Amino acid sequence: MGKKRLARLLGRRLNARLLLEEPEENPFLPLFYEAPDQYGFQTQVFFMLSRYRQQQELHQMDLFEEAVVSNFIFEKDRIYANVTLNDTEFALYERLAATLSEKLPRPDLVIYLQTTVNHLMRGIRRHERGYEREITKEYVAQLLEAYNHFFFHYSITPLLAVNVSEVDFENRPEHLEAVLKTRTAFEKLSNQPPDASQNAPYHRYIHPICLIFYFCFRAYNNFKTAS
Repeated sequence: MGKKRLARLLGRRLNARLLLEEPEENPFLPLFYEAPDQYGFQTQVFFMLSRYRQQQELHQMDLFEEAVVSNFIFEKDRIYANVTLNDTEFALYERLAATLSEKLPRPDLVIYLQTTVNHLMRGIRRHERGYEREITKEYVAQLLEAYNHFFFHYSITPLLAVNVSEVDFENRPEHLEAVLKTRTAFEKLSNQPPDASQNAPYHRYIHPICLIFYFCFRAYNNFKTAS
């Protein structure tokens, strides 16, 4: 189960608008895999601006009436940038990202799908994108370590970690229902006005992410009990 498939399942179940990342639109991505040192900064800035544009479109919606399900969070690109950029490039990237992130809505819940390097490599090969043939197992392992560090310290929103080897969202409806019940529980706990320092509205905004994470949050223990 990948992040896009789960996002679509949740979208149908919640009758929600889907907001999906569009990596194929990045003209620098194929060049990055050929020469990462030369095209890393352009690739990451394009992704950052593209996802900023996508999430800015949410301001045009009545977010208290319509749910949104996405398969990415804005902070995702920072993890990749930290792995691929040199110190000078990353410092500039950080300044740009910090300015943009202040203007974006925050999700009610982030769903983190745990998996393995081998599982991700099989997914990459299955997609059959030509430029992804240059991706090595070592690079994927490095990214997983970066994600592990990021989410171990993640505290921006409620986080639900789910081990994909133990669930079947497509064939076990009770597993999907358990996720929805956890979302509802988080909404009740956080049913309060947004921080006055934030200009972005508070709304129902769910992000599944498909990468490994070893630290199981209490929310995941609740999920296992429910299933």
